[in-house]
Amino acid sequence: MTTMAASTLIDEPYDLDGSAIDRFRRDGFVKLREVLSPEAINHYGPEITRKVFELNTETLPVAERDAFRAAFLQVMNLWRSSEFVREFVFSRRLARIAAELMGVRSVRLYHDQALYKEAGGGGTPWHADHYYWPLATLNTCTVWVPLQRTPLEMGPLSFSVGSHQADLGRELPISERSEAQISAELEGRDLPYIEDPYDLGEVSYHHGWTFHRAPQNTTDEARRVMTIIYVDADATISEPKNDEQRNDLERWLAPARPGEAIGGPLNPVLYAA
Repeated sequence: MTTMAASTLIDEPYDLDGSAIDRFRRDGFVKLREVLSPEAINHYGPEITRKVFELNTETLPVAERDAFRAAFLQVMNLWRSSEFVREFVFSRRLARIAAELMGVRSVRLYHDQALYKEAGGGGTPWHADHYYWPLATLNTCTVWVPLQRTPLEMGPLSFSVGSHQADLGRELPISERSEAQISAELEGRDLPYIEDPYDLGEVSYHHGWTFHRAPQNTTDEARRVMTIIYVDADATISEPKNDEQRNDLERWLAPARPGEAIGGPLNPVLYAA
């Protein structure tokens, strides 16, 4: 398959129906089938994987890491290291879905993030992504793209339904503490827990404040996942509330400062209606 043909597969519109939009806004996430073809995944997946292992800096065995580092290998902004990966991250198909789910005219890239849960990799603790983001908007979401079929044994992303509307755990980074405390608070609110496998080509989008986790990967194969974080293109930057947000401000949003519009070189518009 030529690069042009593969690019077409990730740029043409996806038929997103109103019920999917309703589920995203009500539940804080939605899973969508056949968003990417097997041909597109097989075309881009190997290069994403190659760059992950080339750029990964983790050297400790899984058993010697803390909960966050044991959960996955994490490599960010792969698009800057490979034109091939850039083509995938800049997918108009994926970005347009994000804009339509959030009900905004256009979306920018916040950053991409590969999350590879190694064979035997630990569970990902409960957390909400927006904790890390100095963004003065609730119009944020992440697309979670498995690069293989992902059965329960491999550690698929799992969600607390409706938790994006719950005022709990928003001061907690991902850690052993967040797993214990958020788990107890979610159970106390009687919010449903959804843990399902992903078919090849199936992806999920979740709101920035939706609590999610992933179980351990008990297979002998790495769980290969690429994620892209989207933000309303018209959003501004908030004053950082914690050290993680201060780090994100300098790492992903510079030279813009709090109170200014997002629009630095790392935050291009990926879709505009």
